[in-house]
Amino acid sequence: EAGVRILLLRACLALLASPIYLLSFVGLWEPFCRKVFFPFILDKIGVIHDKKSKKHKQELFSNLPDFRGPSGELRLLEIGTGGGSNFQFYPPGCRVTCTDINPNFQESLSKNMKKNQHLRYERFLVAAGEDLSQVPSGSVDAVVCTLVLCSVHSVSSTLREALRVLRPGGAFYFLEHVAAEHSSWRYFWQQVCYPTWKLVFAGCCLTRELWKNLEEAKFSELKIQHISVAMPWMPIEPHIVGYGVK
Repeated sequence: EAGVRILLLRACLALLASPIYLLSFVGLWEPFCRKVFFPFILDKIGVIHDKKSKKHKQELFSNLPDFRGPSGELRLLEIGTGGGSNFQFYPPGCRVTCTDINPNFQESLSKNMKKNQHLRYERFLVAAGEDLSQVPSGSVDAVVCTLVLCSVHSVSSTLREALRVLRPGGAFYFLEHVAAEHSSWRYFWQQVCYPTWKLVFAGCCLTRELWKNLEEAKFSELKIQHISVAMPWMPIEPHIVGYGVK
């Protein structure tokens, strides 16, 4: 019965979003979404999300300096840097390598780089999380990934790559929205919104149980906390936050 309701509501939502489905069908939506819509909308939603998650991020990144390498420097790689909203939380002198599959965030990225001159920006790589082959194995002390694992093609391959580029004893930091409790209304709405949301928001999946992927990855130590980040009218309230040590 719930399944039928979900399908009906999905159809209603698809009807409302039919212009986007049509553009996608003729191959015009994806390039427009990548270049214009997604960077624009992420900038707007990002401001709200940053406010709501600020204290969680401050807490999460507070122990970054503990993972400095033997040289005393902290070499950090961020997967899916986007506009660079995490820069403010990184410690002074930190050497940052930015990676993103989408190179269309220049405007907000350069704005955040100017604002955060306490960091050293090494390079920007256009790369998917599943393929960081431009980065040597064991070459970084910390990998950061926030609101990215929802839209990668393969979560396990991305985690494998993160572990490969980390030196032994380095840490992988994450903050991600995840599937709600299966018996909840929230999960019901996540299922309803799933196909249209994924199309509109560049492949973002609402119902991934990412804590399971993290538990299956080969971390020697893993700290995961389930939290709630209140996003008005959006089906992305349940989050996980934490870090894993290689």
